[in-house]
Amino acid sequence: MDRVPEQFHRPIRRPPAAFDNIVGAVDPAEQSRIAHATASALLDRARKDASGETTERLIAFAAEHGIDEIAELWAHSPARSLPGALWRLYLLQLAIRDDGATTALLYERGRVELRTADAVIAGAPAPASPEELVALVDTILRGVFQGDFAIALDRAAAYCRVQASGATHLADDYEASEPQRASDFTRRALRLSGYATDLSDSSAAWRIGALS
Repeated sequence: MDRVPEQFHRPIRRPPAAFDNIVGAVDPAEQSRIAHATASALLDRARKDASGETTERLIAFAAEHGIDEIAELWAHSPARSLPGALWRLYLLQLAIRDDGATTALLYERGRVELRTADAVIAGAPAPASPEELVALVDTILRGVFQGDFAIALDRAAAYCRVQASGATHLADDYEASEPQRASDFTRRALRLSGYATDLSDSSAAWRIGALS
């Protein structure tokens, strides 16, 4: 189970040599500039395409090709930034597509246990199958590229809080019988909670024109 969260922090493979020539030799400030510029350009292009074709290609890209190229551009961006927010959204898409059963288990347990409106805000069915959670994350990404960006980030943050709650309760369940599995769930809960905070902060920054 810990395999997926470990992928959240680093690219899966080395980028091609041509990409090294563009990005690998630059300093951190230039790499940050490139990350912000590409995120802004992608978002702007998708929002200007009324047909929705660009949005659908952006949603499908990670599912078809992985997140290596995205990781090289955005993985090290600040949490409260446009590339940082987009990176976290693609990580959520990766998690549900890579291990739908565990993701759905965490979400359902969190939905039952969490006494907040987060499950309603996220917008998944109750209970939600892995396929329905894939659809939910894709819908959230469509909201980012075509709809209200802040609302999409709020939905993603709520989704993370529900899953974090589920992971926390499962960690408690396994504490006595399977301590290593409990530790895995605890780490995942902490990571998801952190993503929820990052996405909420990015949403608030977007609303006041401070997210770049």
